[in-house]
Amino acid sequence: MSLRERVLSKGPKKLLAIDGGGIRGVLALEILSKIEAIFAKGREGYVLANDFDYIAGTSTGGIIASGLSCGMRVSDIMDFYVQSGPKMFEKEWLLKRVYADFRSEPLALELQRVFGADTTLGSKKLRTLLLLVMRNATTDSPWPISNNPFAKYNNPQRANCNCLIPLWQLVRASTAAPTYFPPEPIKVGDKIHLFVDGGVTVYNNPAFQMVLMATLDRYWPLAPEGQRGWATGEKEMLVVSVGTGLSPIADDALTPANMNLLYNASHIPSALMNAAQIEQDLLCRVFGNCLAGDQIDREIGDLIDAQGLVAEKRFTYVRYNTELTRPGLDAVGCERIDPLPIRNLAAVSQIDALREVGRAVADWKVKVAHFDGFLA
Repeated sequence: MSLRERVLSKGPKKLLAIDGGGIRGVLALEILSKIEAIFAKGREGYVLANDFDYIAGTSTGGIIASGLSCGMRVSDIMDFYVQSGPKMFEKEWLLKRVYADFRSEPLALELQRVFGADTTLGSKKLRTLLLLVMRNATTDSPWPISNNPFAKYNNPQRANCNCLIPLWQLVRASTAAPTYFPPEPIKVGDKIHLFVDGGVTVYNNPAFQMVLMATLDRYWPLAPEGQRGWATGEKEMLVVSVGTGLSPIADDALTPANMNLLYNASHIPSALMNAAQIEQDLLCRVFGNCLAGDQIDREIGDLIDAQGLVAEKRFTYVRYNTELTRPGLDAVGCERIDPLPIRNLAAVSQIDALREVGRAVADWKVKVAHFDGFLA
């Protein structure tokens, strides 16, 4: 079945979103491994692309989403992170560290190796719809881009057809975190645009944006009449959202004098990312029937099975994540892991600890019952 045939086919649709978070992507991969095992039961050679029709990712989530969409097993993507992580985040020589803190070349080369230098967004290698999020610094705007064959800017008759852009470049752009990597220049039509990490947009968690792009007919203008957007409903659509760990930095001793330029530079990006993740999660819980997810806050709780928030629930929703704080780690049985070092987006030395946290989150929170009605 071609991608065009798949996206127009009838029946329930399954959507998967993975947050940004640097090397903390290994935490998400352990959760995805548990999900893969649940869907794979009794099915030899199973990959998540067999079932999930739309996969979205921001930053490190974009690497994972692209691999899954290409039909990779979760274990193969994990091997990529374990083997290539240190190479991708190799420190530059101190005197050369002027423009960026980490070298971009190894990351670009690794992405070309995994996805193919000539593989484009419109390639047949992609078995599912794929959404990648980045920020277009040239136009100062978020840039959620998908391979939906019925999207306006994926029309092959256009000179600036997005499907002609190399996949590895889009993934590299989505992971180009400011101060870590230089921006990624991409030729769109006859113009060069500079792109940076999608984590500095409101879509570091791309789940709700993925739902909008899957269901709103404005994102499907080239589709046949009556087939512009997928059907919604609790039995028609499953949305699975996987995080890479929340890292709020609470400080009871904070004073106004502490909040200087250096403090703001180091704390505001993380604060914005956390807020964006929570907002996307909250929207999904309001419009979807939430079966799993941690407490949003002490005022509204977790909204699991909450009815009456909207006239009709648009999809079934589960969210798997944890706080990388002492209480958060204790809650999933990771009492011996120090939360401070695993928060670092480039902490390749903490891969084993992050994987342990991911396995614990999967064991404590991912349940077969969450997928009732959507398992083959």
